[in-house]
Amino acid sequence: MAETDPKTVQDFTNVVQTLLQQMQDKFQTMSDQIIGRNIHTRIDDLEKNIADLMTQAGVEENGAMPEKPKESQGSS
Repeated sequence: MAETDPKTVQDFTNVVQTLLQQMQDKFQTMSDQIIGRNIHTRIDDLEKNIADLMTQAGVEENGAMPEKPKESQGSS
């Protein structure tokens, strides 16, 4: 029995190591996919927010334009 125990332990260790490596590989793949999706979603959201801000800035520029000439009038 003493001879079979080390072999059994070694086999068990190998199986566990293989399973852990497979789990780690699957986790890494899933993590990469999630991060990729999150990045794309964040980029899309950022582009939308920038477009919204640009639209708001365009609307606000009309309201802010009197201030710009006012500054110009103050310097003249």
